[in-house]
Amino acid sequence: MKIINMHDAKTQLSKLVREASSGEPFLIAKAGKPIVKVEKFEEPKEIKRLGFMLGEGKVPDNFNSMGSSEIESMFYENK
Repeated sequence: MKIINMHDAKTQLSKLVREASSGEPFLIAKAGKPIVKVEKFEEPKEIKRLGFMLGEGKVPDNFNSMGSSEIESMFYENK
């Protein structure tokens, strides 16, 4: 991977961004020490949803009471 010092990165930014966007990432260094990696940004292919959000992505009408019987049994089962 190419390492570019800070000053050169400033003067060649357009060229470097063009290269990175075509799949050639690079590192920007300060005083010879790499500090930043620049690479092409990839949009997520799909949004992963958990639990009730798997469907239409809407909060169900019974959201406030979901699991209430199970929760009650945890607290009052042994009394």
